Amino acid sequence: MNWVYLIIAGFCEVGFTYCLGRAKSVEGAEWWMWISGFIVISILSMVLLAKATQTLPIGTAYPVWTGIGAVGTVLVGIFVFHEPATFWRLFFITTLIASIVGLKALS
Repeated sequence: MNWVYLIIAGFCEVGFTYCLGRAKSVEGAEWWMWISGFIVISILSMVLLAKATQTLPIGTAYPVWTGIGAVGTVLVGIFVFHEPATFWRLFFITTLIASIVGLKALS
């Protein structure tokens, strides 16, 4: 079950970076809405990460959590915010995924 918490926590990390991306393009009450979402999802992500690390090694859980967040955020940037999908960007994201899978396989 703690792997499920960890994966959800990683997706929450993608969620709070999405909120930051949306907040940078708005003002006023809408900015506060996105920042509030950022805060709530950040707290949820941290709580789930803490729950997952009760049984999973921190040396595995933290890289998996940040990896899910990093890969997910790059994908959201490309598909939602229309950021460039250059060869090198995709290459290094692929190496990050391979590294996370390697950590999981060794733990």
